[in-house]
Amino acid sequence: MQRLTLAPSLWRETATPALPMKVLSGSVTADVAIVGAGYTGLSAALRAIEAGLKPVILEAEELGFGASGRNGGVVSTKYRVSLSDMARHHGVETAKRMSRLGHDAMDCVERYVEELGIQQAGLAKTGNLRCAHNIQALAALTDEARTVRETFGDQSLRLLDKAETAFETGSQDFAGGVLNSHAGVIHPLNYARGLARAVVAGGGEIFERSLVEQAKQAPAGIELTTSRGSVRAERLIVATNGYSNLSSATSMVRQAVIPFRSAMIATQPLPPETFTSLVPHARSYSETRRMMRWFRRIDDRLLFGGRGAFGKTDSASAFTALETAMKGIFPQLADVPITHRWSGLVAMTMDSLPQIGLANPRTAFSFGYNGTGVAMASLLGRHALELVIGEKPDLGLMRRDRPEAIPFYFLREPAVRTVVGWYQFLDKIGR
Repeated sequence: MQRLTLAPSLWRETATPALPMKVLSGSVTADVAIVGAGYTGLSAALRAIEAGLKPVILEAEELGFGASGRNGGVVSTKYRVSLSDMARHHGVETAKRMSRLGHDAMDCVERYVEELGIQQAGLAKTGNLRCAHNIQALAALTDEARTVRETFGDQSLRLLDKAETAFETGSQDFAGGVLNSHAGVIHPLNYARGLARAVVAGGGEIFERSLVEQAKQAPAGIELTTSRGSVRAERLIVATNGYSNLSSATSMVRQAVIPFRSAMIATQPLPPETFTSLVPHARSYSETRRMMRWFRRIDDRLLFGGRGAFGKTDSASAFTALETAMKGIFPQLADVPITHRWSGLVAMTMDSLPQIGLANPRTAFSFGYNGTGVAMASLLGRHALELVIGEKPDLGLMRRDRPEAIPFYFLREPAVRTVVGWYQFLDKIGR
């Protein structure tokens, strides 16, 4: 197996110690085998334990190596698709169900942190502020917020004008914004490690550096093989998301997502007085540009991230672009050094919605969180387990009969570069 190498994240440097995990060796049996030890897989394992089943998780690298340990730590109710668009194309009742699922996902994270005692995750329900980069974007945000309040009865959104947004962020760069109070921030790797401790405490097993090389379906169940061992299970959950191209064993998912690299930088520690004017409420913040950028405080640092990096490894040019953007939005940080740079893969789907369902009666899948996966992956992992044991949760537009492959998948990389270049041009000219 070829090792994946990426720069260590700030999260790993500041995380609580990881549980010692073994490499799979020999033959193991389970009620349900789970491929991928991110939020989806860990949450599925916890739901299996609640149902009286024994889960075994196989992870190709180490727990939290992928998106679950490398994301920005933003927990929210949102999708990449607006509720207004969902209502327009699929009906108001369907959009209401999707809205409810978004809030259920946020509640799921809160419940895990409280009930499993994951205090080290540092979950803070401080809200998320969506910042409009121009007047047109603010008008669109305003219309969406009005629709969400009036049509869906969601009172968690509040409009902010330019002055209020400047006070909230410490930047004069935005025309206004919408504050979502049902959102927060978290230490993503500590959250993942806390979920893993609960899985192990409940009788589940997690094997790291155990890439699944082959998955065989048989009348009696499923057999997964690695370089050093095998797992026999009655059921299987594929939870590999943006890292589904490591093995042919997860080929059912691979062509349904476009892995898209999201990069992050963190400043050196800043003086406490800096945060009296810079993001003083310690929320998470995102902007409305097509190539979205976001920022938040973590302890005494500012974390700044965004899309647009390419390739299978970290990108120096992407980090440079982020630093330039950060100092454009926050001129007061012009001379502040950057101490950490890292990236991870976001799994994008054709319709910008997650996909969850059954590939066959014994195999469930859940993937494609489109950059909003901390909460939704936590919820859908549970529902993936429920699907594979015969339950029928209402999953709205996310429920699929099979992973939906992206047409002309072999053209994905040049197509993504073309689209991104166009989006970057539109953002630059303020469209």
